[in-house]
This record gives sequence, structure tokens and C-alpha cells, in this order.
Amino acid sequence: MTTVVLADDEALLRKALAALLPLEGEITVLAEAEDGEAAVAATLRHDPDVLVIDLEMPRVDGLDAVTEIRRARPAQVILMLTRHARPGVLRKALKLGVQGFVSKSAEPAHISSVIKTLHAGKRWIDPDVSALAVVDDCPLTERELDVLRATRDGFSASEIAARLHLAEGTVRNYLSNAMQKTQTRTRHEAARYAREHDWL
Repeated sequence: MTTVVLADDEALLRKALAALLPLEGEITVLAEAEDGEAAVAATLRHDPDVLVIDLEMPRVDGLDAVTEIRRARPAQVILMLTRHARPGVLRKALKLGVQGFVSKSAEPAHISSVIKTLHAGKRWIDPDVSALAVVDDCPLTERELDVLRATRDGFSASEIAARLHLAEGTVRNYLSNAMQKTQTRTRHEAARYAREHDWL
């Protein structure tokens, strides 16, 4: 039997998966979470074999949740569901040790099969997701992408510095570099540009 925690802010999809995965055989859903914060709490509380988590969620997104979970549970097996597989995000998730990626449009039977594959110690990346991961035309560094991602979420430079454990001057340097590389006038324009080019 494989135990999972399901984290997705789309209630309909989450409830459907929670109902359908056990029907696909030998999967028990221990808990559901509607955002990244709840995903962290549920994973630490229930200790699942596999965490199935949506990449894009409000407040704390999938990547931030995985980062936090990795600190407490370095060996946690994670399957990430994604609708918009952007290269920069995929690379960051791989660096965080996410073992599997599946498109959110996949059939429950496929998701169930991937859960079992990951639980058996293997990796799985859907072909359409992996194709996007290798396309890399992004001139921005990982840190520049991090500060733009936080900018997009509405944080000020001082808040970004606190979140990323950086000096405020360093954050401003990253933002300045990002604006130069994207040829934009403000950090918000730079974040929008990066988002439109699928770098965030």
C-alpha cells in the first residue's frame, strides 16, 4: 500500500484525485491540502510515502513548499503536477530533488502508475514536460529569477531580502541586473517579461 498527501488549490481536481486514486489500486490518501502552507503541515504530520503537489498554488507555491519540506524531510518522495511547465521552474524543482513530474491533464490511472514508480525508488518525467525543461533561452541567473518570482508575488525589496536570506543591497543588484537583461524600466516589468517568456 502506498500512502499519499494530495496538495492542489483546485478543489475539484483534488477531490477527484482523492476519490479516484484509491480505485486505481493500493493507494491511500492520508490528507488533502489546498495550498503550499497546508501541504507542508500535512506532509510533516502524516509522513506519506509520496507527496503529490501542484506547482502553482496561492500564498506558498509548490516550489516554496517543497523547499520547506526538504529541510525537515530530505528523503520525502515528491510528485509535482504542472499545467504550465516552464524551463526555469522545472530546473529549480529538479535541483530540489523532485522525483516526478506529471501534467495535470493526465489520466488518474497514469498518475497512480507514476506514484507507484516513484515509491519504488525510480523517477518519472512526462515526455511533454521534459521537452520543455531542456529549452533554455533564459539569460537570467537562478538568483535573479528568485527575486523576480518574489517581486511577482508582491514583496518589497526588504521583504525579498528577508525571504531569501540575502542583504537588501544584494537583492537590489539582482533586480538591477534582471532589468538590464530584460531591457525593462522597473522590477515589475522585468518580472512580467520573465513570466511572459516562460522563465519564471
